[in-house]
Amino acid sequence: MRVVLDACVLYPTVLREILIGAARAGMYRPLWSARILEEWARAAARRNPVDETFARGEIALLRTEFPKAEIAAQPGLESRLHLPDENDIHVLAVAVAGHADAIVTSNRADFPRGTLAGEGLERRDPDGFLWQLLSEYPEQMRAVTETVRAQAEALSGQPQPIRALMKRARLPRFGKALSG
Repeated sequence: MRVVLDACVLYPTVLREILIGAARAGMYRPLWSARILEEWARAAARRNPVDETFARGEIALLRTEFPKAEIAAQPGLESRLHLPDENDIHVLAVAVAGHADAIVTSNRADFPRGTLAGEGLERRDPDGFLWQLLSEYPEQMRAVTETVRAQAEALSGQPQPIRALMKRARLPRFGKALSG
């Protein structure tokens, strides 16, 4: 399965680490563009200059680890596509050019299911997407999530119960399934 990761699912650290962990384990193939990665870095910069530096380092590592993930839109493709927010058309163009199956985004309003279906794509919210991966790859997803939980615990110096961590990451269904 080929999946475009929108910038809004790359910036929250816990969510990104779970999504990338699942990709590393071969559960799906991630796709993005230079512009999507730049949006992630700019979002991090708005929060804190140190976060931007960290994001740019992570981006460099992801480009090395997933050299075929970065897709450039085909010339003229964006001009034939339409979405409610024209600033998101580049994400759809990457999905079309990369022959993706879905776009994982938290941005429901700007990625109408009907428009995406016309291009052979699905819009997947991160909670549902990870829940599906857990259903299909239970052992691997539990291992990925435990690694992320342990890292969060080590960084914070405090216990990080999985369900509470997933709730803070806006993954309530996924968290419930993990703790059930």
